[in-house]
Amino acid sequence: MNAPLHCEIPASILNADQALTQVTAQWDSDIVRQLSDYIAIPAKSPGFDSDWKLHGYIDTVMRNAAAWVEAQKVEGLTLEVVRLEGRTPVLFFEIPATRADSTQTVLMYGHLDKQPEFSGWRSDLGPWTPKYEDGKLYGRGGADDGYAVYASIAAVQALKSQKVPHPRIVGLIETCEESGSYDLLPYVTALKDRLGEVALVVCLDSGAGNYDQLWLTSSLRGNGGGVLKVEVLTEGVHSGDASGVVPSSFRIMRQVLDRLEDSKTGRLLPQSFHCEIPADRMAQARATAAVLGDELYKRFPWAHYDCEGSTSFTLPTTTDPLESLLNRTWRPTLSVTGAEGFPAFKDAGNVLRPYTAFKLSLRFPPLVDASAAIAKLKKLLEDNAPYQAKVTFDGHGGASGWNAPGTVDWFEHALEDASQSFFGAPYGTIGQGGTIPLMNMLSKGFPKAQMMVCGVLGPKSNAHGPNEFLHVPYAKKLTAAVAHVIARVPG
Repeated sequence: MNAPLHCEIPASILNADQALTQVTAQWDSDIVRQLSDYIAIPAKSPGFDSDWKLHGYIDTVMRNAAAWVEAQKVEGLTLEVVRLEGRTPVLFFEIPATRADSTQTVLMYGHLDKQPEFSGWRSDLGPWTPKYEDGKLYGRGGADDGYAVYASIAAVQALKSQKVPHPRIVGLIETCEESGSYDLLPYVTALKDRLGEVALVVCLDSGAGNYDQLWLTSSLRGNGGGVLKVEVLTEGVHSGDASGVVPSSFRIMRQVLDRLEDSKTGRLLPQSFHCEIPADRMAQARATAAVLGDELYKRFPWAHYDCEGSTSFTLPTTTDPLESLLNRTWRPTLSVTGAEGFPAFKDAGNVLRPYTAFKLSLRFPPLVDASAAIAKLKKLLEDNAPYQAKVTFDGHGGASGWNAPGTVDWFEHALEDASQSFFGAPYGTIGQGGTIPLMNMLSKGFPKAQMMVCGVLGPKSNAHGPNEFLHVPYAKKLTAAVAHVIARVPG
């Protein structure tokens, strides 16, 4: 959390109470229903649905969002669904400035594609079955981040209703983010002249440390991944006949992964996968760890069991709040997210399997070049395979992380004032462990822009997993906070 500002913060030209009342009414009367309809559509990202075009779900959610935006009749708004051959579509909208002589542009970003279903949903919930309960809207994609386009327009409407002058506003809503945004750069290139001179980027695809204050994302990790496959036979053979002679593909897989990760600690071994944590980010992490404390690790759904009258829980890698925060934001990690070559239990006879394949997901620190790291990873995993087994790593690409630019005075004041106005608490800064590829593109393309990277993915919201939910009361306040910050953009 940032220290209190010692300079006088100008009074906002946006009436905060009126803005919150308006966006609350809009969420309750319309947006929750729109997002419920959105959740019901399995618009999986192209990386998880290769037949996305044939199925038409991405086109449906794009068409529905575009129709809703147009139905709001925002003064001056023009909208276009842009389609490049062979790529997922994007929604582009533009709202002219109402501030005299304004030359600045605010870019609002979100996405409408979703992660796949996953298992383990509560019996009365499901990825495509929306349910609104106790202020939480359950279902896949509502919080990550189908709400963004709706919240963005609601924020603009809050400005318009109070006749608050604002700079030019453009929106860019993609449908490939959950696959790494590989379709996005061609659109950014094609639309560059129409984007204008961007002074502020509002990205509503991130997280929150709690639901009690406004949170600004200060960094994002990069990611990379692919399939690591170990082959020892052309077909399965009787394990009684072959075991002890034919090396287990799983055992070789373990040896190969030991080159990458210390299995006792989880530390990735290649030093080039690590980076020095900047002093300002370390100071912010200490402040945030002091605010969030044990919740940084207690918030996860740990497996547990009863033993002799007491309950035991799986232990985290560390119970130190600062170390927990740094581990998930500024240090590299490995996750195995899928496996092939294993029959189901009911089909698993006494057969030595011909191969083992793992889908790997790696997170890299914000300052590590993902392309270089993935190239090193391939060599590390494939070279000098044990027993001369056939070991291949098929990389699926990746994206480098992002470290936010320095916060200028007007932006710092606007964030603090917005958090105090709508949450009654100072705003906080937090690094995120996930990746938003667009942020690096925009930072390079618009080096002077401030980045309002925020989101509703707070404790237990569980994006990508079972029981994902959107915390609606927080989303309402965040919507109003976005309007407040846009009203303060200078020039």
